[in-house]
Amino acid sequence: MKKIVIIGGTGTIGQAVSNLMMKENQVVCVGKKRGNHTVDLAYDASIGRLLKKIGSFDGLICTAGTCRFGNINEASDNDYLSGLYGKLMGQVNLVRIALRHINPKGSITLTAGIFAREPWPGTAPTAMVDAAIEGFVRAAALDVTNGVRINAVSPILINITAKKMGMNTVGTMSPEETAKAYQASVEGDMTGQILDVRKYGEIETTNHTGSVMPEARAAA
Repeated sequence: MKKIVIIGGTGTIGQAVSNLMMKENQVVCVGKKRGNHTVDLAYDASIGRLLKKIGSFDGLICTAGTCRFGNINEASDNDYLSGLYGKLMGQVNLVRIALRHINPKGSITLTAGIFAREPWPGTAPTAMVDAAIEGFVRAAALDVTNGVRINAVSPILINITAKKMGMNTVGTMSPEETAKAYQASVEGDMTGQILDVRKYGEIETTNHTGSVMPEARAAA
């Protein structure tokens, strides 16, 4: 049985990943405010305290991290910096510190996003961060030792989020189906790869909400 640490395990995708992984593993669920432990990825010291407390582990999954959307003509410095610190550097520093605690042949799985390769209007800050995470994973995989693997999962829009925004849910994916890509990263032998969730789970083909409005699509 592997010991898997899931950062963001109390969130929409994280809960589904935790439920799937705990069937055959010991799962340590970490949230920002609740869970087995808590952490704030924006602070190195918080990450360090968390992983020292947890001790050694076999797998690390991060589904946490926040980004802001914004049109290139309107997005502020803070819109860009929010994603840089909240999603990109939080995950980068998580990896750097985790390498001191992970067992040989362990796995690390980060979260990027589909906007790195398939951006929508109004997603420049998010697309930038998602693409940076992909580049980091590919390069970091060349440096890690002891058989440790590092990958990233690239989720698409979650059906729950689409419903809340009054958007068309066709082409979205449930958290449970999304979780299968994270499982594949942990249980497979790949490294330095970006896993597109559409290759591992079923996409919704029936709409459960209204039509996509242009303004909603740009902000999703």
